[in-house]
Parts: sequence; structure tokens; C-alpha cells
Amino acid sequence: MGRGPVRFVIGLSAALASLLAGWDSAAADEFLTPAVSVVRVEWRAVVDQLRTEIGGTPAVAANFSFAGQRRVGASHPRSMPALVQLNAATAPVFAGIARSTVPVLLPFDTSAYLADELGGTPPAPLPRYQAEFNPVDFFDAGPAGYDAVFSLAPDMGQPQRTFAKPVLVEITGSLLTYDLNDPQGGKGEPVRSLAVEFPDLRRFIREGYVRYAFTRFGVPYVVSIQCLDSAPRVRRLACREAYPVAERFLKALRIAGGLPARPRPDLAATAVERPRAFSPDFTYRPVGEILLGSGFHRQRGRVDLTAYSQIRFPLEAPAYVHSQSFGRRSGSKADQPNSAYPWRDNFCEARSFGVGQCANGFGHQGEDIRPGACPSHGEGPNTCDPRQQPIVAVRDGVVIRAPRQQAATLQINGRNEHIRFRYMHMSPSRMDADGLLNGRQITEGEKIGVVSNYLDHPNGTTRHLHFDVQVFTRDGWIWVNPYATLISAYERLIGGRGRELGAEIATSAATNVPLPPADAVRPGLQEGSEN
Repeated sequence: MGRGPVRFVIGLSAALASLLAGWDSAAADEFLTPAVSVVRVEWRAVVDQLRTEIGGTPAVAANFSFAGQRRVGASHPRSMPALVQLNAATAPVFAGIARSTVPVLLPFDTSAYLADELGGTPPAPLPRYQAEFNPVDFFDAGPAGYDAVFSLAPDMGQPQRTFAKPVLVEITGSLLTYDLNDPQGGKGEPVRSLAVEFPDLRRFIREGYVRYAFTRFGVPYVVSIQCLDSAPRVRRLACREAYPVAERFLKALRIAGGLPARPRPDLAATAVERPRAFSPDFTYRPVGEILLGSGFHRQRGRVDLTAYSQIRFPLEAPAYVHSQSFGRRSGSKADQPNSAYPWRDNFCEARSFGVGQCANGFGHQGEDIRPGACPSHGEGPNTCDPRQQPIVAVRDGVVIRAPRQQAATLQINGRNEHIRFRYMHMSPSRMDADGLLNGRQITEGEKIGVVSNYLDHPNGTTRHLHFDVQVFTRDGWIWVNPYATLISAYERLIGGRGRELGAEIATSAATNVPLPPADAVRPGLQEGSEN
């Protein structure tokens, strides 16, 4: 072959390689919406189960009509009048229960409760009907299903129990499950004492919780208790102490409400709409590219190009996603200021918090965000107080937070999503005073606090916001990487697309990044643990 043909082949190969590289770069820069599966509920089986549960109390059963109108569709309330009647009976205890599109299973004995009402005597205190669990701390029902949190007082637990505080038990039933690439998903062991009532029940410890996952009426349910897989302590609930509490909860579950909705299709992943024009200054490192050496046992980051929700960015611009525990202390070339572009992912940084989406099962759970610098104190429209930089709600939603907790969670229960956003490091006393507590409805863009530095105590960390995202799966609520979600939200806020910088090349100097300080790594706990 002569030189001419050789040059042509080389040039063609180079052009093809360049074109493929361009395609790869474009593909790597695209963010996707999450893929979500929608379950099909067996509502006729729900009605049959309800008939069985109340059948032992004839006076109560006589008040329910199980003969529905066959002319209306199966998703119409008139096709299942018994469920309409059930929701009316339980709504005074569980507000909005009829909004749930899945059968609501709760530790609530509806027959006993209604029998007392029909007998002309005031109902007894709620714990009597709830296997001694206290009145519900949190209940939220909507188009995606429902979530509830109950507590059991210490004196109602096992006689040998060490833990001296009420045990919080959460249950979620969801019409929607997020389809994650989940290496730890689907694991667990059966519980023999519950095998008859829950044939497919799995018990497992994951991301700081013992979880009991099962399917009923075609719907995935998960009961969970935050705990430590360790020896019992007065201030830390051991998972083996949580087992009998969770199993007591499971044995008490009854149908408490819910109504069918029109069937809907699964949601496929699609490209996220982003600004066409590029920002003149906003840049970011690739998704999953954490500071070299900053991962647990030197693990790398998690490449997840999913923008899990279209949110309002939680701070004002400019703001900077950076590690608050690594980099600046290392003295290496990998250092970068915390108040400058480019952004850097820190989802899988070294922590002892369980994060199944990170390579070794441990990570940071979310992203640290630092607000832009405040102008110096003074007068004028452009001045601000660095201790009063606002944090806002990223969506319309409902708050999950008990008094004195240092974490505030915003839950979205919508037609196409069942998702949670958690904020950390705001002052608990300030949040208590502002009424940022269980059940409060807030609107997108509403101020819910200020950037602070609380971590078990004031000045416990640097001044920044920790922000993370959880989605519901058949293993329960799982932490996912919010980096792409935050990038796309920030682009909408500033009206310009960010530029992704090329991947870094590892250097020997960058491998000497130290571990975070003691207040950033607490063995066995998730951030914001209150137990």
C-alpha cells in the first residue's frame, strides 16, 4: 500500500475516533430522569381481607357494604364502597388516608375501635388499638402511597432492653418503586415466626436500619427501625433490640384505608431538559469523580447520571458543591477552594455511614454545599449576614422531623415520584421555634432555615448545607447520588448550562489525602442520627 492510501486510512481513523469521542462526551454530559415501576394493586383481595378482619365483630361488619356497583370501573370508589366507609371511619385518626393509592396497612384494630364507638362509650386511648404503639408521629398519604411513623415507649418493650428512649418504627407502602442498579438489593433472611402471615418477608440491615420487606396485594411494603448492628447501649439502639419491636408492629398490621386509582404506565428514563446556552463561569467535575484518595478504603466515586427530580436549588447563587472534610487539609495539588468553581462530587467520600450505591457500601450519603461569600457588613441592597444565608424548600412537600432532631426531611408524594430530600446542619432549636416539624406543609422556594454549622453541637462542623436524596425501592428508602440533580437545578437557577471538565489523572501526591476529622466520621451512624 502506498503512502497516499496509508495517509487516507490514518486520517479516516483519526476522524472516526474524534467523532466517537465527541459522541462519548455528549453522552457523558446528558442527565436522565429516573426509571420508575408502577405496581398493580389487587384491590379485590383487599376487600376480601377487610371482610375477614371485621367479620368477627358482627355489629361493625353490618355497617360496611361489600356489594359494589359493577357498572363503574374497578378504579372508581363506588365499585368498592366498603373501602370508602373504612376511610371515613379511620380519617379522624389518620388524616387524608383516602388519598393513598395503595392499601394502608397500620397497627390499628379498626374493629375494636369502631365497636367501642358503636357501644356508646368513648374510644379508649389510641395505644389500646395500636398494640400499645403511641399515636402516630407522622402520617402522609398521596398518589404514590403512604408513609407513617409510630413510637413504642421504653416500658412497653422487652424487659431486658437497654435503650432508654422510645423506638421509632416506620412503614411505607408505595405504588412507585425506583429502578436502581443496586448491588445490595433483594437480600435478606426469612423470619420463621412470621412466615405464615408474610410468606415473602425479608429481614436485613442496610444503611443504618433493620428492614422488613414484604409484598401484599401486589404492593411492596417496608417496615424499618434505625439501629446499630452492635452491642446494646443506653443511647444507641442495637438492631437485635429492634427485632421484637418491629415484629410486634408487623403482627398488628391491619387494613386501615386507601382507595384505588386509575392504572398508570411505568416511567422510562428520558433525557433531562437543560439550558442550551452555556454559563460563562459555572463548571463542574464529572459525576462520580471524588477527590482522589478520599473514598472509603480508597474507593472511587459513583457515576450516576440520574437527575432524580426537577427541584429548585436549595441555596441562592453563587453556591459551591465541594468536600468539607477533604482536600483543603491535604496540602496537595488536589486542593481547591471551597468557594469557587468547579464543583466536585462528594457522595462517596469516606464515612462509616451505610451507602449501598457506593463501591464498599459506605459513603457520605449526600453532597456538601457551601454558599457564596457574603459582602462585608454594612448598608445597601447587596449586603448580607453570613450567619443568615437562606436555605429554601426544593419542592412543595411535607416535613418529616421530630423536635430536637438535627436533620429535616422534605417528602414528595406525587403521581410520578415518591422521593425525600434531607437537609442537615441547621440549628435544631431554631427549627423547633420555626415549627419545622412533622406534617408541616411547605412550598417550593419557601425559606426553611439558614446555613449553619450544627453537628451534635454548635460549631460542630464547617458552615455549609449537607443535602441528600432518598428514593423508595423494594428495599425501602435508599440514598442515591444527588450530584446530577443539583447540577441541573443550579443550571435552571442561573439560566445557563455548566461545562463539565475532563477527568483528572491520578498523581502520587493526591493519594495522601487524610481522613476527615473525628466529628465527620462516627462509626455505625448515619448523619443526623438521633438515637
